[in-house]
Amino acid sequence: MRKLHFKCLITALAIGLFLQSFYPMLNRHINVAALQLENNIIMANSTTKSIETNSANSECGLTISAKSAYLMDFDTQTCMFEKNSNEKLPIASMCKIMTLLLTFEGVERGVLSENERITVSEHAASMGGSQAFLRANEDYLVSDLIKSIVIASANDSCVALAERISGSVDVFVKEMNEKALSLGMKDTVFQNCTGLPKPGQFSTAKDVAIMLSALLNHSQYYNYSQIWMDEMPHKDGTHTELANTNKLVRFYDGCDGGKTGYTQEAKFCLAATAKRGDLRLISVIIGAESGKTRFKESSELLSYGFAQFVNEKVVSEETVLEEATVRGGKDKTVCVKAQHDVFCLVKRGEKPLIQTTLDLQDVQAPIKAGTTIGTLSVYKEGVLIKEVPVVAANDVPKRTVKDILEEIFRNFPLKKEK
Repeated sequence: MRKLHFKCLITALAIGLFLQSFYPMLNRHINVAALQLENNIIMANSTTKSIETNSANSECGLTISAKSAYLMDFDTQTCMFEKNSNEKLPIASMCKIMTLLLTFEGVERGVLSENERITVSEHAASMGGSQAFLRANEDYLVSDLIKSIVIASANDSCVALAERISGSVDVFVKEMNEKALSLGMKDTVFQNCTGLPKPGQFSTAKDVAIMLSALLNHSQYYNYSQIWMDEMPHKDGTHTELANTNKLVRFYDGCDGGKTGYTQEAKFCLAATAKRGDLRLISVIIGAESGKTRFKESSELLSYGFAQFVNEKVVSEETVLEEATVRGGKDKTVCVKAQHDVFCLVKRGEKPLIQTTLDLQDVQAPIKAGTTIGTLSVYKEGVLIKEVPVVAANDVPKRTVKDILEEIFRNFPLKKEK
């Protein structure tokens, strides 16, 4: 009789382990189907209207005189307005957005530190145009160089940083172009890191918006972009006064960043960003006839966006989406949540059909909280607009042989022979 009980236990153990390897996959597809069905039911009565991109001087009421313009939502990169947005034009100092992007990436990689000092070369100190009046062979804090670029569009500081990061300006410019391609900026070519006039250098309003969007992902940028006035100190005790060239930082509600540009060829340019509530917008103006016009038309673009659109939260990062089955874990399931809040851009007063689907990987213990274990896809009117990683909300240790045997003995207790 004892041998029979033992054989039953071994058989049960084998069957349990066999089924355990297939259950997560089955459960995953069942959960996705259930989520789809639930979303279809919830959104079935919604009005099915999509956001339409407004072109130049259209029914939206905007009249933009600049050569090119673009307005988009930062979170989804949805275009809200455009005028000649793919026309290749000189963009002057808006090129420095890419210089700053590579600088902050260098800081994050550890290639550069904001607290280190850089010795300025003769070449960097010789730059004309907007400058911080750096002294050749004098060393400056990286943070001060960044500040002078963001606030005062300093060409000399751009060259000093380019030489420090890449060894030479030529190599740095090559990296600028490589980064542009990786961001999908197909209509952009950089010839220098300053935006000073040079043949063959151009971009588009749409590409500039994409470029600024990438820069805005670096939180350190905001430490500099909202400064209105400051100074660049020199070793002899003197300093260069710095005043922010982007007047919207002070005079437009919610504006906390951007970059101006001007040359005779490019005329007056401005890329700006503003945030109100959960909605962050990016506007780009290229080729305005005056500085006053670029600020006015950029403000009008931003105000139009805030008036007409809203970012609705689809999923909160705090919400447990479901419990995924864990193979080989002490716990049989792990809570799953979105890596961050998920928003969807909609026109005010409209309720488009929004659906989500959840695709989970096979989950094998051990699992650490924060581990990516799948993808949440968001659809608007049947069109995929976003994919967000989903992560484990808690740890799940690996299940041991002892854990398995204890569970089996609890489920199949041995009976004493009489």
